[in-house]
Amino acid sequence: MPKSEFLQEAEARGFIFQCTDMEALDAALTAGPVAGYIGFDPTADSLHVGSLIQIMMLRLMQKHGHRPVALMGGGTARIGDPSFREEARQLMTDETIAANLRGIEGCLRQFLTFEGETGARLANNADWLDRLSYIDLLRDVGVHFSVNRMLAFDSVRSRLEREQGLTFLEFNYSILQSYDFRELNRTMGVTLQMGGSDQWGNIVSGIDLVRRTDQKQVFGLTTPLLTTASGAKMGKSARGAVWLSAERLPVFEYWQFWRNVEDADVGRFLRLFTDLPLDECDRLAALDGAEINEAKKILATEVTALCHGRAAAEEAAETARRTFEAGESPAALPATTIPADLLNAGIPAFRLFAESGMAASNGEARRLIRGGGARINDVAVKDESLTVTPADLVDGAIKLSSGRKHHLLVRPA
Repeated sequence: MPKSEFLQEAEARGFIFQCTDMEALDAALTAGPVAGYIGFDPTADSLHVGSLIQIMMLRLMQKHGHRPVALMGGGTARIGDPSFREEARQLMTDETIAANLRGIEGCLRQFLTFEGETGARLANNADWLDRLSYIDLLRDVGVHFSVNRMLAFDSVRSRLEREQGLTFLEFNYSILQSYDFRELNRTMGVTLQMGGSDQWGNIVSGIDLVRRTDQKQVFGLTTPLLTTASGAKMGKSARGAVWLSAERLPVFEYWQFWRNVEDADVGRFLRLFTDLPLDECDRLAALDGAEINEAKKILATEVTALCHGRAAAEEAAETARRTFEAGESPAALPATTIPADLLNAGIPAFRLFAESGMAASNGEARRLIRGGGARINDVAVKDESLTVTPADLVDGAIKLSSGRKHHLLVRPA
């Protein structure tokens, strides 16, 4: 059993997968505040639920008096992390990277406190990687890397076995991530790097570089790669990525994602993604039958409160109650618009579902209606060619439903 409160709670909640030296790390955490970092690649202007376990690790560090450091990959984004990807990432422009960095910073500020003695720190590796001389990098850092060892990493080997292969550009990613760890250790005193288990090879390389060049011991800690109980990748829904930004995904849909998790995932997700005490997580996870739905509502509200604030979470919960239990169409439901001309002329039901985004295509909309899963203003649609007109507007909107879980208000524009 670890002595440090951070490791105790991290272990109890299920955050820990691997550690390079648990005993030495525990001693360092017990001796005083430790600075630990996690890197975030700015591949989009928002993080999504797939990054949430890493954010919660930083949050847990801060809770126990340690300093979290969020490293923004403004420099490495120009290469792209090849770990376990089937093909190379599309290279981004500097303008896109800058916009994505701003969006990701906004996501992180929803979960972490940046003031006070243990205030989180933001860093951007472009600040040092952009100034690197290639020859100096080869002489100072490259000499410490074994190509044989790098080729043995699971993340590299998986790409080499694929048709696309691995470019030399991507092959450098591990070296630059190792350089990041050394730079953060030298300038901010960071002694711990955390990440998903797919980052193990990169983390170990950084630890080895610091040991070889600076004769210091630093540590690595990884979290398990999460899948749902049915094996689906965490962070994805039937309608795409579950974004942490309200501009990318309405708060109600974020709440609804968590409300609809599988029964078997409730306890695990309560421990990982909320601040609820562990005994309360266990109590809720033990519920079954109809009571498990109450646990799911608590999960959804607590997770949403961390990301979007308590007031927004409570509003989403009330919207769900009114929609699913009272049969109302609250204005807080996700909404979109379609050209008024389409509605004025009369639009077939299947096309309305496709135009609004409730279905990916006309064909998918037809199948939804034929399967009995489509409703307009809470009335089942039996005829896919049913004509929808302005007469169907209720308080200026038409409510579309796909199954029992997805609802959308459509307004003419």
